[in-house]
Amino acid sequence: MTLPGRRSLNLLAAAFCAVLVAYALYQQHVLGLEPCHLCIFQRVAVMAVGGVFLLAGLHHPGRLGAQLYGVLGALAAAVGLAVAGRHVWIQLQPPGSVPACGAPLEVLFDVLPFQEVVLKVFRGGGECQKIDWIFLGLSMPMWLLAVFAGLLLWSLWVNFRREPAAV
Repeated sequence: MTLPGRRSLNLLAAAFCAVLVAYALYQQHVLGLEPCHLCIFQRVAVMAVGGVFLLAGLHHPGRLGAQLYGVLGALAAAVGLAVAGRHVWIQLQPPGSVPACGAPLEVLFDVLPFQEVVLKVFRGGGECQKIDWIFLGLSMPMWLLAVFAGLLLWSLWVNFRREPAAV
């Protein structure tokens, strides 16, 4: 039994990322769970990884192009991994030990330069420490930490492996 080709596996990963974003939007708009700043950054990272997988699947390049997509997907997943890791770290701090972020993200982008917004968000805040959702004992950022690690490995494995021979 042979595994599906690179194109199918990239498109499968893109669909998985689309499901993750759809679920996040469902949580926000249907269940009323407002995302914190770090949650929004993680959502953007999932979209970036999914976009790379989608482009890789649609483009279906040769070996060198596939490896480039593999690296780009891994880098996007690594950024998501860093954001999720920071979020998990903030959630594991003692209650009340993390000060509030303050203004909504839209306001921060209107008032501050991009670099300052990113630094402010990575410092985290009280709303980032709050855990509204748990599944099997893990918060959403904890799940995303595992998902980003898996997507990073998937991107490299799918796009660096030798394509199965055509039958």
